[in-house]
Amino acid sequence: MKRFSLLAIVILATLAFAGDKNKDKDKDQSADITIKVVKEFNGKPIYNAAVVLHTVNAKGKQDAGGLNLKTNESGEATYSGIPYGTLRIQVIAPGLQTYGEDLEIDQPEKQVVVKMKYPQKQYSIYEHGAKPPDVDPDKH
Repeated sequence: MKRFSLLAIVILATLAFAGDKNKDKDKDQSADITIKVVKEFNGKPIYNAAVVLHTVNAKGKQDAGGLNLKTNESGEATYSGIPYGTLRIQVIAPGLQTYGEDLEIDQPEKQVVVKMKYPQKQYSIYEHGAKPPDVDPDKH
């Protein structure tokens, strides 16, 4: 019975160590990413759009630093060496609505298509050209 217990402990310890080793392996892995930026309304590529990439930590906050890329004539920005994990992507192009998304990087290659839109209509409680009402601080 002692032999069986000892053997079970050795097997469990080996499996636990192997699991920890695989976690470290994921931290060391990296991917090649291609981001293609197009206009949603006609599918044409957007040249010179700003693509900002930030890794995101386990607490959901983006890490300091980051990468600033620009799209080429085909609307593509590429980068090699993105670590596996969560990646925050932001795309900015003049005259179009800013795009943002968090992606999971868990494969050696990742391709993303970003479809940029025109800015959405803004709503206000004030009529066009009207001033907000005066607030009398003595009344509050």
